[in-house]
Amino acid sequence: MSFQQGLSGLNAASKNLEIIGNNVANASTFGAKSSRAEFGDVYANALNGSGTNMVGIGVNLATVAQQFTQGNITTTDNPMDLAINGSGFFQVSDGKNPTMYARNGQFKIDREGFIVNNSGYKLLGYPADGQGVIVPGQAQAIQLPTAGIAPRATDRIAIEMNLDARQAVTTPATGGIDFDDPATYNNATSVTVYDAKGQDVALTYYFQKSGADQWDVYVTANGTPISVDGTGAALPSTTMTFPANGSAPTAPVGAVPINIPATTNAAGGTTLPITGIELDVTSATQYGSGFGVTDMSQTGYAPGQLSGISIEANGVIMARYSNGQSKPGGQLELANFRNPQGLQPLGNNVWATTFTSGDPVVGAAGDGNFGVLQSGALEESNIDLTGELVNMITAQRVYQANAQTVKTQDSMMQTLVNLR
Repeated sequence: MSFQQGLSGLNAASKNLEIIGNNVANASTFGAKSSRAEFGDVYANALNGSGTNMVGIGVNLATVAQQFTQGNITTTDNPMDLAINGSGFFQVSDGKNPTMYARNGQFKIDREGFIVNNSGYKLLGYPADGQGVIVPGQAQAIQLPTAGIAPRATDRIAIEMNLDARQAVTTPATGGIDFDDPATYNNATSVTVYDAKGQDVALTYYFQKSGADQWDVYVTANGTPISVDGTGAALPSTTMTFPANGSAPTAPVGAVPINIPATTNAAGGTTLPITGIELDVTSATQYGSGFGVTDMSQTGYAPGQLSGISIEANGVIMARYSNGQSKPGGQLELANFRNPQGLQPLGNNVWATTFTSGDPVVGAAGDGNFGVLQSGALEESNIDLTGELVNMITAQRVYQANAQTVKTQDSMMQTLVNLR
């Protein structure tokens, strides 16, 4: 026995306690990964390269191995918190150094609209164009949109409904239709459409049964008929003809073009003409049940301001607007490595690539072997606090045992010195 073995054992146990202490200190650090000490024994080389009955000269710290197992996912109330459920790393950058990688998803929005972590590193991903189309390519810092969404003029209207086949044919005494007299039509319904400025126009549809299995459809815009004859009398915008069994109409066979003239709205303003709208009534039926509209859709919308954002499981950042519309504002890009244990920890919950880790493989969340994202959640550290405390006790005993070997060697040396 020599002091070398005991000294190396003390150093190794001390390093092990440091690693355990670091694990315990980061037990509450989101995205932190535990480490463990891995040791190797030490032997002196023989002169001829071989030998029997060799006695080791101690132990050394072979490596500090990071453990990239999945941590528990905990929900939060912050929609900017992100957790990766599965493989992958967030990519962040300070704009000067090489890209860094993180599992901690505590992100915020800075004054310029960039998504950043607590160290100010910007989250990387793909931008979206003005129409909300994701533009894949080289990852760059994601900057959320701040402008509102432009209005869109209505270009298509679709109505799904049932007209009551039991109703009688309506034959007004004066002919045509009187929108102020419900006796001149059978049913009515309304929808709001929008002009190029996003101004709302109230369209009302009046359904008049003009014959067996035949219905005239009149349309008004803000109370003004959109189709009139030379005398100003309202004309049907289309006529629906149903087969004997009341299923989908035989006429019209497709969408009917209608044009909405300029009108005066309730506030006294003048709306713009809306031309070329396709009115689709091919989903209508005429069965022996009450009138009812089961679906009404139109493609226009008013302008809106940004009201919030949400992040989907595939990393797409959806911008929500006050007019009820939403569109992608970008998409996060994740990175993965063949050997994550080769990543170099830099502190502040980020890692850097090394030759050992290999080059990053990038892609969208949910693709290939990449995990999915969960918004409003964070990944806890994978540190087992109970296990670390037990390891600490074990490491302490190992330290004490190695100290005892040094003490024993000292006692033996003292005995030799005292020989006479």
